[in-house]
Amino acid sequence: MSRPRAAFRLPPLAALPRGARRTASAVGRTAEPRPAPAVQISAAGRSAGARGLGHSEGGESCYGMMNPPTAPYAAESVRHRPETPQPRFETPEESTMSTTAPAPALYGGTANRRVSVRDILGAKERQERWPMLTAYDALTARVFDEAGIPVLLVGDSAAMVVYGHDSTLPVTVEDLLPLTAAVARAAKRALVVADLPFGSYQGSPEQALAAGARFMKEGNAQAVKLEGGRRVAPHVEALVNAGIPVMGHVGLTPQSVNTLGGYRVQGRGEEAGAALLADAKELERAGAFSVVLECVPTELATRVTEQLAVPTIGIGAGPGTDAQVLVWQDMAGLSPQVAKFVKAYADLNETLSTAARSFADEVVQGSFPDAEHSYS
Repeated sequence: MSRPRAAFRLPPLAALPRGARRTASAVGRTAEPRPAPAVQISAAGRSAGARGLGHSEGGESCYGMMNPPTAPYAAESVRHRPETPQPRFETPEESTMSTTAPAPALYGGTANRRVSVRDILGAKERQERWPMLTAYDALTARVFDEAGIPVLLVGDSAAMVVYGHDSTLPVTVEDLLPLTAAVARAAKRALVVADLPFGSYQGSPEQALAAGARFMKEGNAQAVKLEGGRRVAPHVEALVNAGIPVMGHVGLTPQSVNTLGGYRVQGRGEEAGAALLADAKELERAGAFSVVLECVPTELATRVTEQLAVPTIGIGAGPGTDAQVLVWQDMAGLSPQVAKFVKAYADLNETLSTAARSFADEVVQGSFPDAEHSYS
């Protein structure tokens, strides 16, 4: 299926090669050639909508079973929007590589420079899937960076996995800034994205810009993430116009858990599905370079992915998105409770528990420290 290309603004404007197609990604996924898109969506004439996210019609907890959608979402045609001529900037790949040379893989690539927003957009062009993980400290950030993870998110989930709260709401800018700075210092290649916490941007575009600037200046992040659809489009535009790349987030937005009625699957039913798609398109039009889709039915997430020219990042949204993200403690088996969409790739809870007991036993028995671990 062809995807419409969107002319969104990034400082500087990201103008990617139209003909780029990949044959196999670094993770072994083969993609069929895709016909050139026939429709363009312009970023001109951005307007600010006041509507927020739609509520789930299914009323089902995201931490429970995710059944198929109860009703098909509305089919929405792609419409032409007024075009404004945009300046054409040559990408680094276009200026230094031949048109036939393969672009470097996003996941597992070399660490000679930091991953940029342009690289993220280029992966979408090549239909290359890629992973994203959260990180909150220098040690894990270094491990994930050396493993080739191209994007690290310093998420407001730190409220729960670092600070011990039962939701993301209590965490503040001051709480997240030192974590962001630690991750940015340790990661030499990965793009570091900082979450704007609850209460730091919802008030106005000016408030969002003030918070975003702090994460760029004091936290050394390379982008920020915020939650919401059409209602935060002016905030996204203000950030992007100021030179701050923005990752959007629709579907289940944990900062709105109290208005959503819990951690529930979003976008089920015709009306809710159409609203979520409209929110994602509005974020793209406002200048977001990617959009997180959380707890969204697989079919809807796939359709949103096909209709956006910027990458989608799924978390509980099925396999049809361009990328996938997990909280690293969930991914590594450290969290005591996880959602249905989480797959644990290790059992760090047992590993650390065993190590702690072994250490304690040797201390009690007097066998640690021994001569090997003592000074003469």
